[in-house]
Amino acid sequence: MNYQQILYTLDGATAVITLNRPERMNALTKVLEAELRDAIEQAGRDKEVRAIVLTGAGRAFCAGMDMDELEVLPPDDIQAAQWMRPYDMNRRADYQTRYSYFPAAPKPIICAINGAAAGLGLVMALYSDFRIASEQAVFATAFAKRGLIAEHGIAWMLPRVVGHANATDLLLTSRKVLAGEALAMGLVHKVVSADELVPQAMALAATLTADVSPRSVRVMKRQLWEAPFQSLGEAVTLANAEMFTSLQSEDFKEGVAHFQERRPARFTGR
Repeated sequence: MNYQQILYTLDGATAVITLNRPERMNALTKVLEAELRDAIEQAGRDKEVRAIVLTGAGRAFCAGMDMDELEVLPPDDIQAAQWMRPYDMNRRADYQTRYSYFPAAPKPIICAINGAAAGLGLVMALYSDFRIASEQAVFATAFAKRGLIAEHGIAWMLPRVVGHANATDLLLTSRKVLAGEALAMGLVHKVVSADELVPQAMALAATLTADVSPRSVRVMKRQLWEAPFQSLGEAVTLANAEMFTSLQSEDFKEGVAHFQERRPARFTGR
């Protein structure tokens, strides 16, 4: 697919997706939204890709919905047929909605937040597996300042990341949160200088693509995102079933072999 508003490149086993509307602070449009979903699903299908890095061009990560589109957005857009997709019965329905599909991707998503992440930009960051922020990053829910509500599951997701008290603060006040405070409340995993943001994200991707089993990462990502819906007993039962399968996998055999032979791992993902 020839993309108009994102960039999609491959760096070894890492797919790099860049929101590419820098003149509009990478604000979301219907075109960008559709291209982003297509790119993430493409990376998920590509057997050569083992990790995904998502970032923004210019001085922002994503400033939310483009105000020109938001101004004329019909109320029924939220239920438009183009966003309603048939369920994949092999994936949890919770992670097949308009923005919550990131957890369903079988590859880890590293969000490199280079600037403002507001509204839907923050939603996308929350659904990523890792969040690395530039010192210049700024976060805001923004919804209350637009007369909107906590959209696309953020009222479920945000408290699980930063706790109920912080989530209440961020949602109801819509205030801006700088990178240091975001790190302190657990909103991001790490804060680095602007020059180090992409290199740090790519270094993490390199670890995920070379040092650990992609099969293990794929299964554990699914376990982590399904755990909020499970009891402890259900989580243990699933882990036992997955362990039985893991012990028969090629990656398990390679995991033992490379340790015993004191050499770099050659995982296949099988």
